[in-house]
Order: sequence, then C-alpha cells, then structure tokens
Amino acid sequence: QVQLVESGGGLVQAGGSLRLSCAASGRTFSTYARGWFRQAPGKEREFVAAINWSGGDTYFADSVKGRFTISRDNAKNTVTLQMNSLTPEDTAVYYCAAARSMRAKAGGYDYWGQGTQVTVSS
Repeated sequence: QVQLVESGGGLVQAGGSLRLSCAASGRTFSTYARGWFRQAPGKEREFVAAINWSGGDTYFADSVKGRFTISRDNAKNTVTLQMNSLTPEDTAVYYCAAARSMRAKAGGYDYWGQGTQVTVSS
C-alpha cells in the first residue's frame, strides 16, 4: 500500500518556523516530483512548493517565495518543507503529494498524504 505521511505540523507564533516532513512508503518516489499544497478553512487547496525528482529544480508560490524551502532525500524517500517567517495567513492543512513531473496544479499529482495542521498565531 502506497502511503505519504506528513509530520511536523503544529502551533507556532507569527515569525516562527516549522519543518514539515513527508515520508513515503509502499514504493519509491525517487523518479517522481514532490509537492506541497495547503488548504485553509473555506478556501481551495493551493500550491505551495514543488521539487523535481533529483532536487535540482524547485518552484514556489509567490506567497511563500523567500520564506519556504523544499528539499528531498531520495535515499530515505522523504521530502521536507522548511517554513520560516510564518504569518497567520500560512495557517492551513498542509499536504504532500507526488507527481510524475513537477507542476503547480493539484490535478497533476497522483499520490497524496492525509495532511498536517499548521496554525500560526498572531
């Protein structure tokens, strides 16, 4: 059974940092792009960041550019989202996903995790 499991969410004050991790099991995703999306209450799921299969190319939403970084460890089948300078607007459930190629559209991702809650207090 293929699973993506996010961890690292929680409550943090504005200006703080969190590090989200996504562990994959059931198959290797070393040839897949990996992405992070988020969904706030009452809003649609939105793209946050993506990384290509080798880690050599990354792409970020304008809203997080310069504050978030994405990295991956293919040996461990994991992807990490480092979030700095968090604001209340970053509050959402964060999902990791895997796709055959790097993209910002949620519809292009084949595998999804269950999500982890990130809450940023003002």
